[in-house]
Amino acid sequence: MQTDTSPASKRRKPWFALLMSFILPGYGQLYNGEINKAIWLFLGFTLLTIPAIALIALYLPTDLMLPALLGSLLLLLALWLYGMIDAFRSARRQQDYVLQGWQQSGVYVLVLILCSVLALPLLTDYVRRNLVESFRVPSGSMEPTVMTGDLLFADKRYNLLGVKQAVQRGDIAIFVYPNNRTLYFIKRVIGLPGDRIQIKGREVFINGKSTRLLEEPGQNGGRRVTETDGKRQWRVYWGSTKAELPQTDLTIPPGNIFVLGDNRAASNDSRFFGTVPLQDVVGKARQIWLSVNHGEVKWERMGLVLQ
Repeated sequence: MQTDTSPASKRRKPWFALLMSFILPGYGQLYNGEINKAIWLFLGFTLLTIPAIALIALYLPTDLMLPALLGSLLLLLALWLYGMIDAFRSARRQQDYVLQGWQQSGVYVLVLILCSVLALPLLTDYVRRNLVESFRVPSGSMEPTVMTGDLLFADKRYNLLGVKQAVQRGDIAIFVYPNNRTLYFIKRVIGLPGDRIQIKGREVFINGKSTRLLEEPGQNGGRRVTETDGKRQWRVYWGSTKAELPQTDLTIPPGNIFVLGDNRAASNDSRFFGTVPLQDVVGKARQIWLSVNHGEVKWERMGLVLQ
């Protein structure tokens, strides 16, 4: 009596291969036994989703960022669609597919866990912690520079040891809110360690010199003011308010900065919660990539460089 020891033959299911590629690019190719193609598709998907965005946000000229992001998204969708179609067609051609020893349900589950639960989240976390992170601005405390609903890229290399991006006056910084360390705030850096900051009415002084360069009338009795530290300029808005704003006169202690919102009459900033430790500054706002408020997309703000 003879025993058949030949490998089992099992037809590949095209729609199942397509579904697997929809779940994860390259996954359907793995089901079809095409290991090399599966690896390249997954690597391509990974590079286009995470590192590509970081490179575009940090290194491309600002006027190219938005087109590059759109191009990267189109390439990602094209790669994903190609993987699904290729997996479907390849499965249809394999009428008498011979199962390989590793093709078992446990292996498929392990690969999905390694790729989707470990590799992609770990890479995403590394990029967010060390390179670039996206933030959504929920309030108008930085208007007119940063508007409610702006989604922006923040450079996370900012203020790191060994990286030449020291905090400077005029920077728009993202930092841990001193009174609730689960929140991030976005404000403009006005004073550095050792600076004397004075606020008298609607005028800010740095080391005895007024920052006011130009003042214009605004809406409802407010004033639009262009400020400068002698090197850089930025625009702020002092709205009309019945509330008495704090008058300030302090010397910033070592290792701290003084921050103000550009919307001076509607901002919770260093006038209220004090100076911010430099170690709590986690990023520098770089560029707006999308702006949506109350369901309305503000197309004119897309790609706007923050200064």
